[in-house]
Amino acid sequence: MAIMQNKLTEERKGELIILVEAFLWSLFPIVTVLAFRSVPTLLALAWSTFFAAAFFASVIGIKKGWDQIKDREAIRDILMATFILGIVYYLLFFFGLQYTSPGNASIISLTEIFFSFLFFNIWRKEHISNTHIAGSILMLLGALIVLYPNLSEFHMGDLFILMASFIAPLGNFFQRQARKKVSSETILFIRSLLSALVMFIVAYFAKVNFSTVSTGKIFILLAVNGFFLLGLSKLLWVEGIYRINVAKAGAVSGISPLLTMLFAWIILGSMPTKFQLLAFVPMFFGMILLSRNKKIQT
Repeated sequence: MAIMQNKLTEERKGELIILVEAFLWSLFPIVTVLAFRSVPTLLALAWSTFFAAAFFASVIGIKKGWDQIKDREAIRDILMATFILGIVYYLLFFFGLQYTSPGNASIISLTEIFFSFLFFNIWRKEHISNTHIAGSILMLLGALIVLYPNLSEFHMGDLFILMASFIAPLGNFFQRQARKKVSSETILFIRSLLSALVMFIVAYFAKVNFSTVSTGKIFILLAVNGFFLLGLSKLLWVEGIYRINVAKAGAVSGISPLLTMLFAWIILGSMPTKFQLLAFVPMFFGMILLSRNKKIQT
């Protein structure tokens, strides 16, 4: 009985962590779009990721966990997660935001729930209840409603976001494997540091104008993006998926697009479309189904 209660407590804790992460992540498209007005995409990504690495370094320093960086068993999984999530995923997402709205991007990214279901529950054979399957399908339906107006003329930005969502579950798999060996901050520090170095190198050879980050306002914007959105929110995400399965975590974070559209309306003056609002009907019920805990048999 005690084991059952502990498991349910950990699951609820994971859901709460993911909800906080969803709130922070909902601001990511907004801050990124604001940064794009003054800074080239590659440079915005490089500096944001660098600030995220600084955030994780400070967490490791406070917790005195530098010894975990030497863990050779975890390094392969961390490097794979770095390539998939730290480089490819963020490149696709950042470039996608140049050609689509923050609201569209946040809703289309929910297809990651469906792709997570395919990866973890069909290929990896992880258990998922019929209730959670129904919830995943409803979340996917919501994303398709958003995509419907663009079926005749698919926006390149939407395609980039969709591609990013497709590869994310594989990166989360390696990230979760690494979390079994080392702390979240260790994983994310290495991931962010290596990703930032790659982005700076790519930006240099692409002859990006580095002087665009010379003003204090832009620097503060990128620091916020790095410390809180690519930093703290990702730390919460890794801790969350360590406690609950990835498909469910993605569904619980489904509140993020609604918040993104609200912030886009307030900050950017971007009104939600009728298709974006309609999408939240199936998504709302999908989130309810996916947040239900299956009763544990004793």
